[in-house]
Amino acid sequence: MDKPIRISYIGGGSRQWARNLMSDLALEPDLSGTVVLYDIDYEAATNNAIIGNMMMSLPEAKGKWDFVVAKTLEESLQEADFVFISILPATFEEMKAYVHIPEKWGVYQTVGDTVGPAGIFRALVMMPAYREFANAIKNICPNAWVINFTNPMTMCVQILYHLFPEVKTFGNCHEVFHVQDIIARALKEKTGITASRKEIQINPLGINHFTWINYASYKNMDLMPIYKEFVNKYHQDGLGKDEWETYYPFGSGERVKFDLFKRSGVIAAAGDRHLVEFLPQSWYLKDKKMIHDWHFFLTPVDFRVNRWKEANDASLRIIKKEEKIKIEPSGEEGILQLKALLGLVDLTTNVNIINTGQIPNLPLGHVVETNALFRRDEVRPVYAGPMPDFSLGITQRHIQNHKLLLKAFDEKDLSYARIALEQDPLLEHLSIQDINDMFDEIALAIKPYLSYYIK
Repeated sequence: MDKPIRISYIGGGSRQWARNLMSDLALEPDLSGTVVLYDIDYEAATNNAIIGNMMMSLPEAKGKWDFVVAKTLEESLQEADFVFISILPATFEEMKAYVHIPEKWGVYQTVGDTVGPAGIFRALVMMPAYREFANAIKNICPNAWVINFTNPMTMCVQILYHLFPEVKTFGNCHEVFHVQDIIARALKEKTGITASRKEIQINPLGINHFTWINYASYKNMDLMPIYKEFVNKYHQDGLGKDEWETYYPFGSGERVKFDLFKRSGVIAAAGDRHLVEFLPQSWYLKDKKMIHDWHFFLTPVDFRVNRWKEANDASLRIIKKEEKIKIEPSGEEGILQLKALLGLVDLTTNVNIINTGQIPNLPLGHVVETNALFRRDEVRPVYAGPMPDFSLGITQRHIQNHKLLLKAFDEKDLSYARIALEQDPLLEHLSIQDINDMFDEIALAIKPYLSYYIK
């Protein structure tokens, strides 16, 4: 490109997403510019800047990028062409509260960042922070494209639109990619044809982490009957012990996904650990034995803490040159999206964006996940058609909860969030008293991060 681009990275101390971005930029020959890292953990952002610049000095690096650190949000946004947001709302201590306190009532949350008690409280913590981001972007770089990686994805993108209706934003999630890989596996097993996930054409529709595929093809082949055969073969035993138990705590035998296909006739396009949190507890999450029998894991917050510490230690070893730095493609599509928005390529992929009619039986103005066409300075949703009957009712319930959370934010009133918790499908087996007791205990545990809502 003739003109270097400028990326503001909010949450630039990230040990995962920011590092993925660095690797992908290093491997991309057609882009160059500056990445401004901003994080409330200034040291983490500084370490990432050092590592990013070390990557650019490696002989295999094709990109030309400078990584710098900003001390303030406002500084990071100056002259930004793109804004990436990848943060952890609050800290791991708050995450422990909203993920693990519900276990006292037999409510297990496999991921704990999208719906259920964890998703509701995470959204409450996130929205005031995103108010600061939205206002700053509106005032400093209103024409920048804002790309969100934070969960709860739907609510993060929704609040940006809510606070800054003219914002150019969308949310990125890679869950659908893994399902394309499974469909490609079914194709190979049936026909011997090896196809990459990008060659598997799909029609995803829904809300983030509760997305469905009612069309799948490879060239001139309808893959839905092939997937059905694959499901019938592996539904009972899953994809094999060696393929999921060795990937603790993120592995899955895909039994939930296969069971949902048998119930609905459409492909559930997210990981099992995400899907189960949207559904009644009795389906897949009644107790730890049921969880194991359906071949997936809980993800303890302590695991995340230890993983964060290990990643931080690795960063320090790289900076001290005690560990060799690596450049590896992440498999994400963020760089392709940048190139498409700059007019260098055309791209169609799944994104989370406002519903302008691409899913006609979900509310207009609500964030949904479908394919969209990326081209110069435009993301145009692809018409996906109506939600399947099987998932429509549950999806509408979650959208209603999203609206209640927005109302809690607008009116600074947690009573709306309490209603959302009472209506969440994962808790429908509990009494209202139990749900209110749970709400109060979590709210007390994370009280400093709910100060926005205290009148």
